[in-house]
Amino acid sequence: MNHSDQGEVKPARPEQIKAVPVRHPGRWAGALVVIVLAAMLLHALIYNPAFEWNIVGSTLFDPQILRGLVKTLELTALAMVMGMVGGIILAVMRLSPNPLLSTTAWFYIWVFRGTPVLVQLVFWNFLGALWANLSIGVPFGPEFWSESTNKLVPVFVAALLGLGLNEAAYMAEIVRGGIQSVDEGQTEAAQALGMSRFDTMRRIVLPQAMRVIIPPSGNETISMLKTTSLVTVIALEELFQAGHNIYSRTFQTIPVLIAVSIWYLFLTSVLTVGQYYVERYYARGANRALPPTPLERVRALFKGKPLPPTAAAGTPHSGGMS
Repeated sequence: MNHSDQGEVKPARPEQIKAVPVRHPGRWAGALVVIVLAAMLLHALIYNPAFEWNIVGSTLFDPQILRGLVKTLELTALAMVMGMVGGIILAVMRLSPNPLLSTTAWFYIWVFRGTPVLVQLVFWNFLGALWANLSIGVPFGPEFWSESTNKLVPVFVAALLGLGLNEAAYMAEIVRGGIQSVDEGQTEAAQALGMSRFDTMRRIVLPQAMRVIIPPSGNETISMLKTTSLVTVIALEELFQAGHNIYSRTFQTIPVLIAVSIWYLFLTSVLTVGQYYVERYYARGANRALPPTPLERVRALFKGKPLPPTAAAGTPHSGGMS
């Protein structure tokens, strides 16, 4: 070591920076307001005798309510199946190079999206006013079979036609958007391999489009569950109509409506969870890591383990459970 080095003064170490957390008084004020409002709501729910929770509990499992619940589930399931199948067919027709097919699909969508579903329900219920009988035979020629329209289209079938055909128009646009989201190179590659247009759509395009189709389809299913309450206009006893019939007889309007709402909330929650798992299934291959299930989130919370970045942020198309 040189003597000149011994006389050098070493630079002083910089003082450690003291980080002062940023104050967020607005957040605390907002949280306080939310807590106060939640406490007020809870107090009203518990101590307001007008809610009559004993009546709510007995109404939940009333046989008439349960029959209406089954009818609501049947309408929702069948109308969504009709809507999805019809929507896929209409979307393919809309994208067809054949102008007759594309124009027909556009006209259908224009009519059924442009008129209220309530009007359509009433129309199908009074279809017999237009045609007293429905028949099968040679066009403009003899009939081989004929039956009364009112017999062929009872109230339940009229409700199903009104809901399902209307849903097909909306699903057609959802499916069309999903199909158009797939890169055209996929279709060109399939055609280069000699695949037909039908096989290309079924095996290449639609499986990739499902990631885009599933989220709005889940929302449409939840919306359909609640839209079934409109069939009360044609006197079909589903969940809401069953509740209406009960409180019209007992005059216990609020407790019965609360019971009906609890069933709607329960079914909506089940559908939301189902939508989450379907989205998670179709996210395979598109994300590096699948989002965690609700059970995995709870386990990570109790174990104190942080979620991976992808899981914490959620998928781009994640539903309400993310």
